[in-house]
Parts: sequence; C-alpha cells; structure tokens
Amino acid sequence: MALRIFTGNRVADGIVVYLDDAGGWTETVSRSRLIATSEDEAAATEMADKASDDAVVADPYLIDVTEDGGEIRPVRYRERIRAYGPPVHPDFVKTRPSDADHFTPGGGASRQSSDGA
Repeated sequence: MALRIFTGNRVADGIVVYLDDAGGWTETVSRSRLIATSEDEAAATEMADKASDDAVVADPYLIDVTEDGGEIRPVRYRERIRAYGPPVHPDFVKTRPSDADHFTPGGGASRQSSDGA
C-alpha cells in the first residue's frame, strides 16, 4: 500500500489542513499522520469522517505522499501547491516593489500595465 495522508480545508477559515497523529488537524504537511496499512486507513477515515460530521474540516480526502529522510511530500503537483503554495520565481512576478500600492484596496489594481493591456 502506498503512503497516504488525509487533507481537507478547515471550516472556520478555509485553510488547508492535514490529519495528525493525535486526531487533530495541522497546517503543516510534515506533521500529518502517515497511513501505511488498511488498519491505519480505517482508523484515520473514522477520525476524518467525525471531523467532517462535526464541521471542523470540509471534505477530507486521502492523498498519496512519499517520505524521504523524515520529510513527507505530496506526490501530485496540485497537492504540493496546496501544501507549500504556488511556485513563483522572482523573475516572473508581474508586480514589482515600486507597485506596492497594487495590494492595497483601491490602490492601482485597475491601472493599465506598461504594455497598454
């Protein structure tokens, strides 16, 4: 059986969370409960279903992961983005520090870019 973990979104704020060993939910993928056997999966599913029924976590589901040197990493790219955020190289960021007002309400977000778009 492949290694798996449960993930979902916390109902209170929508943050991505992972089932931990104590049956709680953590925002850190490296602290998640590894599921390696069908017995582990049954116990974890029961915890995840209870959290869903109690409106703690929305739509918990299993994802495949790898473990290398104690580091847990999601296999699918989508789940890596959920765990670590989007991969943005500084050379490809459209907003430069001089455009800091772009991030404030009403602060230039509707301004035309330098290429006229």
